[in-house]
Amino acid sequence: MPDLVAGVDVGSLCTKAVIMETAGKMVSYSILRSGSMYQGAAETCFAQALEKAGLKPDDISYIVSTGYGRARVPFANGEVTEITCHARGAKWFFPEVHTVIDIGGQDSKVIQVDDRGQAVRFVMNDKCAAGTGRFLEVMAMALGLELEDMSDLSMKAQQDIEVSSMCTVFAESEVISLFASGCDKADIAAAIYKAIARRITGLVGQLGLKEKVAMSGGVAKSIGLVKALEGKLGTKLHIPEEPQIVGAWGAALIAGERVSSPAR
Repeated sequence: MPDLVAGVDVGSLCTKAVIMETAGKMVSYSILRSGSMYQGAAETCFAQALEKAGLKPDDISYIVSTGYGRARVPFANGEVTEITCHARGAKWFFPEVHTVIDIGGQDSKVIQVDDRGQAVRFVMNDKCAAGTGRFLEVMAMALGLELEDMSDLSMKAQQDIEVSSMCTVFAESEVISLFASGCDKADIAAAIYKAIARRITGLVGQLGLKEKVAMSGGVAKSIGLVKALEGKLGTKLHIPEEPQIVGAWGAALIAGERVSSPAR
């Protein structure tokens, strides 16, 4: 059996675990909500990935943890920042990429990546939930919609309206007021995504757009936001089939390097 390694990405909203062969071949992965107990989420998520592959913990040669709760993974052999892991993961999926947009549960990041997949520069919005997965959850609840339904509905917008506030509390009040005034839910949903796109485009502008651009994180599954961002940036976003595991994938790649070259 080839050496097997793992990456565990403990995010503020979701935890992801990836098991791969050191050559970068996927073995299994798992995704679950983090809840309030990050260590428990990491243990459960990793156990699920092992079970899917019919493996035991001792079958894994090296484990790297990353993400918001990376220090709460006692079974990991090392930890690496999510900036580094998302850069490495996105570059593996899309070798031509030089900018990575990662929208997580509680923060948003824009990362410039060099030809080796190393993070060169980055900017982060981590002072409030504006433009994050949590922001979208609150907006969907304000509209009485599931996240997936809000994304699909936004594609049917007919009127161009605006949500001007990016503070979660004020934006929620603004959305409720728009709905009460008779605005269509589809138009409001589209306005929410356009507001986030403006916010992210501002972060990209701080670094300067370097194409091509990849997007990682669970929010990349929101087609409404993807379309709004592509419109604001004027470029296509490259998104892997499962964007939520990009950070864990990058962590597993680094684990594989450490097994192959222990001195690194």
